[in-house]
Amino acid sequence: MLGRHLPILQAMHDAEGLMDRPPEEVLAMLGRAYLDTVRRPAVQRIARLMAGEALRRPEIADMFVKRGPGKVLVFLREYMAHQVALGRLRPHDVRASARAFIGMLIPQAVGNVFHPALATDGLTNDEHLEACVEIFLHGLKPKP
Repeated sequence: MLGRHLPILQAMHDAEGLMDRPPEEVLAMLGRAYLDTVRRPAVQRIARLMAGEALRRPEIADMFVKRGPGKVLVFLREYMAHQVALGRLRPHDVRASARAFIGMLIPQAVGNVFHPALATDGLTNDEHLEACVEIFLHGLKPKP
């Protein structure tokens, strides 16, 4: 069900077809899908519900993570490793880079969903995403 309704999971539907596409393109596409996902009212309700349930029933939170955010991280790790193999990114710990990229998007998502005060500076999702991809990739360029 999640895969049919969440833009981030739909974006990764053809994961194999994304592997050879350039990081600038794939990261922007995934970031946009992530921000679009968290703006959906149903996702916001689920997130609020999961926040409370995770403390009482960690097995439910684990199941949700494995089917949603966990899939995103697995894809990003595999994608980053492939980009390293292609020479587009320098060798690094892809577990950390997958988390770091998603981590850069979280403040914007939280501002959109839970704390509008974080968005009072007027930074749009597109502006934030463009800056995140640029900052992220600049630090991972291969050394000459």
